[in-house]
Formats: sequence, structure tokens, C-alpha cells
Amino acid sequence: MKKTISNLFFILMLSLPFGGIAQEVTAENPAIIPQPAEIEWKEGVFTLPEKTVVCYNSEAKASAAWLQQLLKNTNSESFSMEGEDCLGFSLVIDESLEESLGKEGYKLNVSNDKVELEAATENGMFYAIQTLRQMFPAEIETGKISEEIKLKQVAITDVPKYEWRGSMIDISRSFFGPEYIKKHIDRMAFYKLNRLHLHLTDDQGWRIEIKQLPKLTEVGSKGAVKGGRSGFLTQDEYKEIQEYAAARNIIIIPEIDMPGHNYSALMAYPELNCDEFANLTPARATPPELYHEYNVGWSKFCLENPETYDFVATVLGEMAEITEGPWLHIGGDEIEDPLYEEFMVKADSIVRGLGKTTIGWEEATKAEVDSSFISQRWHGEVESVVDVKVIESICSSFYFDHANVEGQESTNNWCKEDGVTLKNVYDFKSDNPNVLGVEAPVWTEMVLSDSALDDRFWPRSIAMAEVGWSKTENREYKDFLNRLGKHGERLDRMKVNYYRTPEVNWNSERSDGVFSGFTPSSK
Repeated sequence: MKKTISNLFFILMLSLPFGGIAQEVTAENPAIIPQPAEIEWKEGVFTLPEKTVVCYNSEAKASAAWLQQLLKNTNSESFSMEGEDCLGFSLVIDESLEESLGKEGYKLNVSNDKVELEAATENGMFYAIQTLRQMFPAEIETGKISEEIKLKQVAITDVPKYEWRGSMIDISRSFFGPEYIKKHIDRMAFYKLNRLHLHLTDDQGWRIEIKQLPKLTEVGSKGAVKGGRSGFLTQDEYKEIQEYAAARNIIIIPEIDMPGHNYSALMAYPELNCDEFANLTPARATPPELYHEYNVGWSKFCLENPETYDFVATVLGEMAEITEGPWLHIGGDEIEDPLYEEFMVKADSIVRGLGKTTIGWEEATKAEVDSSFISQRWHGEVESVVDVKVIESICSSFYFDHANVEGQESTNNWCKEDGVTLKNVYDFKSDNPNVLGVEAPVWTEMVLSDSALDDRFWPRSIAMAEVGWSKTENREYKDFLNRLGKHGERLDRMKVNYYRTPEVNWNSERSDGVFSGFTPSSK
């Protein structure tokens, strides 16, 4: 049943200039990324009045806070109220729309007197607001806009192609803490990315507090690659990051790498090693030495040792307890051992016993893991013995630790010598019916600062976002380059140190703007 609007607000609404007669617009269409499934630009505009109403049904109350936060940076004073069919801004969440829009789709209609946003869930409404945000001038990212704002009239119906649109930060080889991770989450959310994979452990460092095994952080967190940062996330910090991400429709996936890539754990608890460190081959370091080099994958648990499984159960048990999302990633790559397959089956069983779904790198599917297992493909060469869902992270398309362009300094090149270009990312296609989506990792052995990590992620993550969201038939590279170039000023104002890809006609130089954070008090 529609809510009755109070007389006071009704009089207010009638007195406000909610946009004028539709008028011809000669300016270019706003650059929306990712490309919506259906979009029809129209000739008129919606003129943002000096006072406006953000009207919502009860299910959309939290979403309305996001929109009001956006409007605070405009010349309009907004009032929020529960109701439907209002002039101004109208937000409706209706679960019956899930059949047509899914859990993340939305409709956005801008007419001469109303901006209507509809979705089946808060997720979909959040993405409708992100699209609307891209229709505002870039100045909205850094402060109040005093000039009159006109939004071009449009009808959008949008549904994502893939349910998994991910980004991965390796915080083990060089540590990146909560401040950077939250900034990355904000940027992901703006481009409708919804999975953040944190690679928490490797040979160089252990980055998550495990209270039953305190030496993992007391000792194991001290290492890093040369010039890199050491450190770790406390469990409280990890929980806070998850809460921050969840408010932006992003789920955190923690990775505890096993049974290899784990010298930091073996240094902290040397009793987990085999006699004479036979499990460290070649022994690039031995306890109590820290490891600061770049090579990885030379260490592994002593798989004949029953205590190994006690350790694994303890670590995964605590991670399951503090992880809100349904997934635990257990690594599983780059190891040769006669007991490897047996270990992966047991580790998968432990994860499932904890009520979580297991993810592992594609090598794990050489073992007969459960059908619920999710394989993350990074080179595509493993002949799987199980039929499971897949995340595509093929290195030639999605390993962003590789160069933006051939010859870029301080980048990897082992997968693709001439780099992973913007076009390499954008051209990715898959016909595999088991694919859940795409994810782009950055491994940090050569990434030692926030600005360097920005350079690796952006703008290639924007191309990956369109690959993950937009229909293949709606994607056209030249059109994408044109739209991407119009995001240059916005990225500058968001303080993103993106790589200025030469083939893109960027619309702005760097600026000293400060990103507002776009965080409503109710979240």
C-alpha cells in the first residue's frame, strides 16, 4: 500500500521548481561505466531545484541515505521522507522485481520533473545511485557545486553479466593496511565491483591475527619484500573492513595459502617443518630468518606431519568465525608433493565443515575436491578432475602486477612479456558455462607504495569492471576508450593515481582534490 504523504511535505513539494519544460540538450551524453544493458538517452533535462525531496519506500530507507549524501555536494537542499510517486527523487525497492532485474539490477529513469530509481534489493539500488552519480559533474567528488545542475533525461534498465566481479590485493609480500583497503573498496564500489580477495599469507609475511597462534603475527608478520612494508591486520580491523565493504555491497574473501607459499608460518612455528627442513626446497631461508626476497612457492607444510592438520583446522576455524562472507580461499598453487591431492581434499572438507565454501587456485582441481569447490583459473593449463564453478583470473588478461604498457618499470612480465594492456583486459571473453565471473589480482613483490598499487589497478580495473558487468554484445573498445577518457577528471578528484594510458584521451590533468568519501552517517 502506498504511504500517505503529510500535508506539510505535499505543500512543500508543490511549491518547489522540480525541473522545467523538457529542453533540447546539445552536450554529449554522460560517460557511464560499466556500459548498462539497456540505455536510451532523451532530449530533455532534469534541472536540480534549490530544494528537493528524496522520497523512498520503507525498504529503501538506507539507500536514500546514500543519495542524500551525494546531494549534499550540490546546490540543492534535500529533504527525505517515506512515500511513493513523489516529484524530485523517488527510490523504490520491490522484491518482486528480482525476476526481471536479479539481485543487483536496477532501473533508472530521469524525466523533466522526476528521477526514479527501482531495484529488487539494496544492492541494486546502490548501483542505481552509482550510475546516477556518474551523471553529475565530476566536481561532486570533491566538494559543493554552486552552479545549477542539469541531468540529461534517460531510461536505463541494467543487469550485470556476471555475479562475481572481483579485485585482489596481495598484502602479504608488501603490506597494505585498512586505510588503503577502504579507499580501494570505495573505488571498486563506484564501478560496481563486488568481491575483494585479500591474499593474507605467503612466504614473506603473515598478515592476519590468529589468536590461538599468536606467533603468526608476533614473528611471521615481520617480513616483507625488500623495500616493502611489514605489518598485519588485527581481527578487529579485519571485521571493520568487512563492515565497510558490506555497506558498499562488497564481500571480502580471505586467502590463507596452503599447503605451499607459507614460510612466514613455518618461521613462526618451526615444529611444522620436516626434519632438516626438507620441506623448504630450495631453502631460501630457514627459521628464525626473515625472508625478504621475491621468489615464492619454495616452501610447504610437512604433509606427513599430523600436526599440520591441527594447524590448518585452527587457522581456518578462526578465519571462518571472523569472516562474514560465505567463502574461504585456501590457495593450493605451485606445489609438487605426493600428498598434495590428499591434503587439498582434507582442507576442502575442513572448510565445508565450518559452513563455508572453498575457493582455490586451479591446481586444486587436480584433486577430487567437492563439487561446491570454486576454481580460480590463472593460467588455464590444469586438467580438472572435477566439474566446478570457475573464477577467471587468466594472467594474460587480469594479472595487473604486469606492465600497463610494454617496458613499464618495476612490473612483472613472466606471463606476458609486453604487459597486460587495457585492450588485453577489455577483449577478454569466455564461453565456459561454469564461469561465475572475473577477478584481477595484483601481486605486490614489486609494488611498494599506495601510488604504485593505484597505478597497477587503475584504469585496468575499470575495463575489467565493464567485462564483468556489461553484455558482450554491448562492449566496443573505441566507445569504452571515449567514455573512459571522460572519467579522467573524476579519477583525479578521487585522488586515484591511475596510469594515464596513452591511447586514452583523458579529459584532465592531475589535481589536488580531496575525495569526500561519500559515506552517509547511517552506514
